[in-house]
Amino acid sequence: MINKALQQSVRGVLTFSARASVRLPPRPFHYVPCCAQSTRSSASKRYPRFALDPQRHGPWVSVDNVFARGPLLDKGQKTAEIVTLTGRILTIRESSLKLFFYDIVQNGQVVQVVASRSLFEDKESFTETNRRLRRGDIVSFTGVVGKTKHGQVSLFPTREIQVLTPCLHDIPSRSGLKDPEKRFRHRHLDMLVNPEPVRILRTRAKIIQYIRRFLEDRGFLEVETPVLSANAGGANAKPFLTHANALDMDMQLRIAPELYLKQLVIGGLDRVYEIGKQFRNEGIDADHNPEFTTCEFYQAYGNLESLMTDTEDMLQGMVSSVLGTTSITCRTGDEVCFERPFMRINVMDHLERELGIPLDKVLRLPEEVATENLIAVCREQRVGLSGPLTIPRVLDKIISHYIEPLCVQPTFLYNPPVALSPLAKSSLDEKGREVAARFELFVGGKEIVNAYEELNNPEEQRVRFEQQMRERQQGDLEAPIPDVAFCEALEYGLPPTAGWGMGIDRVVQLLTGSTHIREVLAFPAMRPAPPR
Repeated sequence: MINKALQQSVRGVLTFSARASVRLPPRPFHYVPCCAQSTRSSASKRYPRFALDPQRHGPWVSVDNVFARGPLLDKGQKTAEIVTLTGRILTIRESSLKLFFYDIVQNGQVVQVVASRSLFEDKESFTETNRRLRRGDIVSFTGVVGKTKHGQVSLFPTREIQVLTPCLHDIPSRSGLKDPEKRFRHRHLDMLVNPEPVRILRTRAKIIQYIRRFLEDRGFLEVETPVLSANAGGANAKPFLTHANALDMDMQLRIAPELYLKQLVIGGLDRVYEIGKQFRNEGIDADHNPEFTTCEFYQAYGNLESLMTDTEDMLQGMVSSVLGTTSITCRTGDEVCFERPFMRINVMDHLERELGIPLDKVLRLPEEVATENLIAVCREQRVGLSGPLTIPRVLDKIISHYIEPLCVQPTFLYNPPVALSPLAKSSLDEKGREVAARFELFVGGKEIVNAYEELNNPEEQRVRFEQQMRERQQGDLEAPIPDVAFCEALEYGLPPTAGWGMGIDRVVQLLTGSTHIREVLAFPAMRPAPPR
């Protein structure tokens, strides 16, 4: 049994690096101490505290510090300063009993360690010390920085090699961890063997940092609003439900922070934004996860045109800052350019051309008649529909069929029918049609921004909420329940306000070329693993 386990372990290590010339079986971890005190003693030796003696270990250095010393050295030259480098062993190459090579990874950067017996103070323990090390161990090396005879910057241990944290499992090769279910359930392991998730998470952090800087440079204040409340509100979606024992009331995880943020504007905060989690109890696919991240901002005395300008400025600057270019290749293989100005499509004009009907006049008919007319046109034009067949859902399907595929380049879809925008102001366009003061930005065929001029008439808002209740009674369970408190807040006066929301996960997908939303989340939603 033991020999078989050791052989499997050796094979697992060998698959990681073809450069390895010698591999040893993992150290046994089956020692059971006879008492609690010896257990603590054994654990403290195997998992020591990290503390450096400045006289013996010198300063701790990062991989950047090691490489920074390189330009000052000639081939074969070493510094005199003693330093300590820490990191995880990526590969081990044993040249002989007197010479070991390690690749050490620290915060995503790799540096070589060259352990030579001729440089090590304790020559008697040199071979045993190095042969105890295993791939995956987190180790500290104390020695000097230098260059090999081939000019590679390396650390040369001279005083001490210590295991700070042992790795108790064989780490698979990258080719041995391709099953998505295993990758996402064991994200830590995926990150250890695959640099791509680490790159994506770093890019995600840069995107969020850029958004914060962009908004704060323009006078926006970051705020936090409730994630848990009596009414999820703010968007059409099924909420997650729970119960608060202390309050003895049912509560919901938020769908969007919109209604709270607008109440802050009513309260006198003219420019506010929030980056945070939203929750929608709906399906999971390549573009949707039940838990996702958005950025929303609200600006008093803004309008649709100023929002378009801000959106162009933000995205062009973001792509340039994060990627160093304004053009990317999206997952469809198309090249997308973020140079402003972005394309624009008038939704009402485009739909009337495609459908061959005066859409505005149809939408002014009684609700039941208008719905029947739209369904008939969709069936004639072979637009796929699925219930419940309310006016907003049918219009959404029509736009998805005719317009969204045209939006490979960054494209603003503006002037949609009012029925699609229950929280947006409306107006008459130059042809006398009632349209919403709203736009959506699509890139690569996917929506990434939704923005509009906020409806601030409390009576009109009540009428819109009542319409949503009728849609709910028709079977659209995603239509939100009216928020009476929000309408009362509007009675105190919401200044003319422009609101804007971005799906951060989708932007990260776009800028990293990721085909599935799971790739851009540190820990995506997963079904429980099947029992073994």
